Amino acid sequence: MQNLSNLTQRIITAVIGVFIIITGIFYNEWTFWALFCTIGILTQLEFYKLVKLDENLPLRTYGTLCGIVLNTLFFLTQKNILPATSLYIFLPLVSIIFFIKLYKKEEKPFTNIAYTILGIIYVALPFALLHTIAIGNEVFKPKIVLGCLIILWASDSGAYITGRTFGKRKLFERISPKKTWEGFIGGAIFAIIAALIEARWFTQLPIWQWIVIAIIIIITGTYGDLVESQFKRSIAIKDSGSIIPGHGGFLDRFDGLLLSIPFIVAFLKLFGNESNF
Repeated sequence: MQNLSNLTQRIITAVIGVFIIITGIFYNEWTFWALFCTIGILTQLEFYKLVKLDENLPLRTYGTLCGIVLNTLFFLTQKNILPATSLYIFLPLVSIIFFIKLYKKEEKPFTNIAYTILGIIYVALPFALLHTIAIGNEVFKPKIVLGCLIILWASDSGAYITGRTFGKRKLFERISPKKTWEGFIGGAIFAIIAALIEARWFTQLPIWQWIVIAIIIIITGTYGDLVESQFKRSIAIKDSGSIIPGHGGFLDRFDGLLLSIPFIVAFLKLFGNESNF
């Protein structure tokens, strides 16, 4: 892969990644859980690794374990294998972080506690929330999740293509010098087109809700990318990792999704038809 151009690497990796994701999403609800639990683990570990580069000491293993428990609890409660009250198990697990740090001699214990909890909220929680969209009333309906991902991929691809081709006006130069308004607008157009096409095939949601989801992803996905760029600049690195050829790390690949999911879930729960997802 080292001899291939960056664009070729991106395309090959994207094709393989999309195949794995679509297979995991659609095979059954257990592979859906395994897929996003695994992505959550790898992304959370990467987050803690980057935090440690800035001379912080988060509880990497325990924080990731809390993320696994949170993801699994959401999955099992949505399937009605466990009652919804089981989610309260998570609260004492997070509180134990304070107890663990009490027995460690560190200069910045509360900073490290905060980063440990941030890894759970920022990374693990959004992936756990996906189960509330895909599973409801003991029925597995993953098309809405795939639809959200397709819109996000369309937005990213559109922004990349139009930004490289037409980009001149900087979107947020202080944080991300390469992002342009032309790229943002191109990504928005691609995302809306994807939503309109999905509305014909993924009929669980009416067209206006798909368009709203696209708008949410356009805005929050862009902010998610900027937030991660700010995080990387604060510790003076270019990519969050190199595990995904041509795409950097898991945070680089899923940064837009992390901030989009809470808004999408809130919108669907408040304005969607619960019987559809």
